[in-house]
Amino acid sequence: MQSDPGTCKLRAPLKRSKILHMALMGASDPSGEAEASEEKPFLLRALQIALVVSLYWVTSISMVFLNKYLLDSPSLQLNTPIFVTFYQCLVTTLLCKGLSTLAACCPGAVDFPTLRLDLRVARSILPLSVVFIGMITFNNLCLKYVGVAFYNVGRSLTTVFNVLLSYLLLKQTTSFYALLTCSIIIGGFWLGVDQEEAEGTLSWTGTLFGVLASLCVSLNAIYTKKVLPAVDGSIWRLTFYNNVNACVLFLPLLLLLGELQALCHFAQLGSAHFWGMMTLGGLFGFAIGYVTGLQIKFTSPLTHNVSGTAKACAQTVLAVLYYEETKSFLWWTSNMMVLGGSSAYTWVRGWEMKKVQEDPSSKEDEKSSMGV
Repeated sequence: MQSDPGTCKLRAPLKRSKILHMALMGASDPSGEAEASEEKPFLLRALQIALVVSLYWVTSISMVFLNKYLLDSPSLQLNTPIFVTFYQCLVTTLLCKGLSTLAACCPGAVDFPTLRLDLRVARSILPLSVVFIGMITFNNLCLKYVGVAFYNVGRSLTTVFNVLLSYLLLKQTTSFYALLTCSIIIGGFWLGVDQEEAEGTLSWTGTLFGVLASLCVSLNAIYTKKVLPAVDGSIWRLTFYNNVNACVLFLPLLLLLGELQALCHFAQLGSAHFWGMMTLGGLFGFAIGYVTGLQIKFTSPLTHNVSGTAKACAQTVLAVLYYEETKSFLWWTSNMMVLGGSSAYTWVRGWEMKKVQEDPSSKEDEKSSMGV
């Protein structure tokens, strides 16, 4: 629970664990925002927010297009999606360790926690790591089989799974208005699938991977909250252990699926361009976690979700233009339903959280209101 801002005069800078907690719970930190706005001129703060949001958009959109190139480019012809995912995890692991070493050598110059591999902690993180592997693997497999334009719709059921799993695992009910927004998302998803099939571009395999990715994203949020105490609430330590575990668990998969053998016969295995693009993909994968936390810190979890929805819309339009695709009115309608439903859910949950913060007694009324 958040502490009352009136109980303390000085506030420490937001820790990443606090940022993640606010992101998962949908709560903002109004006192921190008010302090920041008092300390800095409005123009400077507005410029900082614009730069942070732009950085998030550029990083996220670039990562999607780059991964699409690595996973399904006719010029590359690399059919090893698990290896691409493994390599990105390896890059993230090395970057975390490198930054940790740099912070130890140059204290004050780099702000990064000390990272030492503890097998006990690695084992306690293992259940989350399995879900994490499913999330990043199914995300990449979905992107491999569907177009970038349909990618957002294909993975649009995360919010729906959040509501469902919150009830099944945490026994948390959901308000009628939140359920209504979920029904809009489901309607947009089914309309999008129908329109992709009508245009002859639907991949049922990619759509299934998208649904599984959505499920894993929801499970990842739930398990993250459970295991954060094992890494002292540090998101970077959690990132490090998750990716170390993922690298180890991916190795038998690479052998079983024959991807190592396929790599041996890959024509561009010795190409500097290929390894440069692979490494760049890993850098974007590492950076997205940082810029997400940065955007939440400089704005709020609600604004971050709205920004993510707007980014998805821009990404869809860019993909249609870049790949020179022609889409029907109903196809665009499905996208607007998904984006509109997601935005509406974010607004509803933000309004409900604000109401509970302002009037704690309304929490009991919320539990007894119409819900799942």
